[in-house]
Amino acid sequence: MKTISALPYEYDLPNDTENLALLIIGMQRDLIEPGGFGAILGNDVTPVQEIIPTVKQVLESFRALNLPVIYIVEGHQPDLSDCPISKQNRVKGDLNIGDVGPLGRVLVLGEPGTEIISDLEPLPGELVISKPGKGAFFGSDLEDVLQTRGISHLIVTGITTEVGVQTTMREANDRGYECLLIEDATSSYFPEFKQICLEMIRAQGGIVGWTATAEQVIHGLNQWKQSQVLA
Repeated sequence: MKTISALPYEYDLPNDTENLALLIIGMQRDLIEPGGFGAILGNDVTPVQEIIPTVKQVLESFRALNLPVIYIVEGHQPDLSDCPISKQNRVKGDLNIGDVGPLGRVLVLGEPGTEIISDLEPLPGELVISKPGKGAFFGSDLEDVLQTRGISHLIVTGITTEVGVQTTMREANDRGYECLLIEDATSSYFPEFKQICLEMIRAQGGIVGWTATAEQVIHGLNQWKQSQVLA
């Protein structure tokens, strides 16, 4: 069995390459660009922009190895029927969810703000799944997609570490998926939150999952794919 060097110990890869997928969470204009939802909440978006080259490197590696890629975006229906009042009430900026901002209606599907950033633009055949909440499983068809495709292992990237990323990993862990978070391909508006989350995820023997660097993941995947070809 091939592995990826990780914390708290090596991450076992599945026997079949079709059982592994890359999750790219929240890499959308509303959360990354000035004028989007992240900035509306009063955050400096610079820290989340810094991981874009690393996420792109991982994405290109998955594409080169012909491995599945799934994007997750947060967004709501135009009538906001899937957006709880409690979520709307917590937005204290000048604009709220559904209001028209610099990137179109804030966090509304089909608007410019819910598009994946151009550096990570999906290719035909790469799935983009929308979620109305913080975790990628709630109110989405992610579970059906993973089950239908026989995916059991998830390599996770994206933002923010302590909200969408960690929530999704906890949801996935409870459903039996083996999750590894790439340390330098995830970020938060608050760097200290990211570090705490990394430690929480891999604590107690990997209670939520594993963490590793992009270099470690790419190396492990290349070795794994090569072994599949030679088998």
